[in-house]
Amino acid sequence: MVWTRHLRIRNQWVREFLAEFLGTFILMVFGDGNVAQSVLSSSAAGEFLSINVGWWVAVTMGVYASAGVSGGHINPAVSLALAVVGKFSWIKLPMYVLAQFLGSFAASACLYGVYLDALNAYDGGNRTVIGPKGTAGIWATYPQDFLSLQGGLGDQIFATGLLLVCVLAITDKRNDGAPSGMAAIMVGLSVLGIGVSFGFNCGYAINPARDFPPRLFTYCAGWGVDVWVPNGMHWWWVPIVGPCIGAVLGALLYILCVEAHHTPEDELPITEGDAYAVSEDVVMKRREEDDSL
Repeated sequence: MVWTRHLRIRNQWVREFLAEFLGTFILMVFGDGNVAQSVLSSSAAGEFLSINVGWWVAVTMGVYASAGVSGGHINPAVSLALAVVGKFSWIKLPMYVLAQFLGSFAASACLYGVYLDALNAYDGGNRTVIGPKGTAGIWATYPQDFLSLQGGLGDQIFATGLLLVCVLAITDKRNDGAPSGMAAIMVGLSVLGIGVSFGFNCGYAINPARDFPPRLFTYCAGWGVDVWVPNGMHWWWVPIVGPCIGAVLGALLYILCVEAHHTPEDELPITEGDAYAVSEDVVMKRREEDDSL
């Protein structure tokens, strides 16, 4: 449309910031929204599997909304891991994290507004973190009573490591990779797999932006300091530190096991109908070398 030309932002950093903000906003609105529906309806409209499927949709739509502009990270741990392995600029990392955190916080506020009447009907205005009428878990993740800090940290490291292995495999065109336009669905499917396999311990945050901004929102909205220390356990840092460590380890694991062993492009045979995808600049360089002999 012609009128949109006046709105066009040419600065790539601003465009990526907005894309990450929107992608994370969509992730959290769909993700936490389906949890809210399940909790506030006393599970009449949602069970464990439906919540995990809801997060699959949330991740898929969030990536689709942002991938073409920013790469669709929508997760600070993903951005950090990609920076560590040289697939993303360190300079952009703070900007991405800020956009992701703001998108998540905005989504939390919108969800609160949409479900405010249902929330009041459910808990009578008495905001509690855990227990029979606890509702803080709509927004952030909380551990089971049996889970220790060490166990929760290990859970988050392991689950986020799996996520990064899957993300790099899905986007690795030298491996099998996802078909064009299908990467977002496959990334969402990997989150579904993690959820149904490892969601019991502490809700598989695997994303600092999925946990910290909503937790901060619930603190500001009246749930109190218990959101930081449920049952006296200083839990809040686990879904931040664990995913960051796990993401880096997962990315390194995939590179060491698979990506590092791909045949370099300049060593691939160049034949008509070759099964390998060789870039055009490599083809031209090889032809020039052949002509010079």
